[in-house]
Amino acid sequence: MTAKIEVTPVSGKADLAAFIDLAYRLNGSDPNWVPPLRADMVELLTPGKNPFHEHARVQYFLARRDGRVVGRISAHIDELALAQPPEQGMGPGTGNWGLMEAEDEAVMHALIATAEEWLRGQGMTRVLAPLSMSIWEEPGLLTMGHDHPPMIMMGHHPAHYQGWIESAGGYTVAKLLHTYDLHNVADGFPELVNRIVAMGEKNPRIRIRTVNKADFANEAQIIIRILNEAWSNNWGFVPFTEREKAYAGKKLKQIIIEGANMIAELDGEPVAFMMALPDINTKLITMQGKLFPFNWARLLWWLRNPKSRNFRVPLMGVVTRLQNSRMASQLAFMMIEYIRRYAVAECGARRAEVGWILEDNQGMVAIAHAIEAKMNRTYTIWEKPL
Repeated sequence: MTAKIEVTPVSGKADLAAFIDLAYRLNGSDPNWVPPLRADMVELLTPGKNPFHEHARVQYFLARRDGRVVGRISAHIDELALAQPPEQGMGPGTGNWGLMEAEDEAVMHALIATAEEWLRGQGMTRVLAPLSMSIWEEPGLLTMGHDHPPMIMMGHHPAHYQGWIESAGGYTVAKLLHTYDLHNVADGFPELVNRIVAMGEKNPRIRIRTVNKADFANEAQIIIRILNEAWSNNWGFVPFTEREKAYAGKKLKQIIIEGANMIAELDGEPVAFMMALPDINTKLITMQGKLFPFNWARLLWWLRNPKSRNFRVPLMGVVTRLQNSRMASQLAFMMIEYIRRYAVAECGARRAEVGWILEDNQGMVAIAHAIEAKMNRTYTIWEKPL
């Protein structure tokens, strides 16, 4: 007879530690799973440390069988997401679950049912999942691309989780998010892209500049202002608060490389940006989530001079008035070419990923195809009426 599964809310430091530890135990044997730093996980989950909690209702749950922890899940409601138009994916009545880990299908189903029940109790009528936890953090479940490690700030999940979610009942695909791989950036881009870049370089109205890390607090404000405007009509969009802007700027400054991050100006006005980050995961994968006693020194040394062979382009934005224009495409090609030149020459870059990109974001998909990037990973977000 199978032992009963008990799902209870996380209560106290011991439960929170068990919630965090479970992911390391269940995924530790997967050579493509990158253990996050435990300190980062504590920060993510703790009110007062992560400003997401300032506009969210959050509850964590643990599943136990015979007293042993066998699963976890978060249930959460982003108040800012509730205020968004329903046609953009969020909207009134929409709650989420995420951060799920389970030893088997029965445990996963029990966790999902508990999260759904909690969301109903909070007045939600629809679930959009998984989100871990904000849409800006790790949206979706990896459903294609399990054969290679994720890059910086991306999730990696066991392949069987997809079937377990789909068999939970009532879930349909809401959106697919893709990443695109550039396998040898040293080779450069196709001639058409080079011509577009060269034409832009002759235009006196255009200036492509690197971010100024010495003034990164202000640079981050420019980037997030453009991001909030550029993405405001995108599926899943939730605006950044002022506290989140400052928090993101502080976190990104630790890993940002000036020459690999660009702001485009048109007639002296910042109108677009593109961010590229060195793949810190190549270091984290060997650290088992721990900075001490020696890993902090190794990581700090690498961050001071990150000769990364891998880069990820997680974000790009163009102000609304230029979207769907030739100028927008030209600025995008110029920024990504300038980033490519720097990353190859100064960091020894050989590979890059672009994404996430929404499956129906025709502009970004067209750019990915133009630079001959190949889809290499898919993340799936499901929805269900409650």
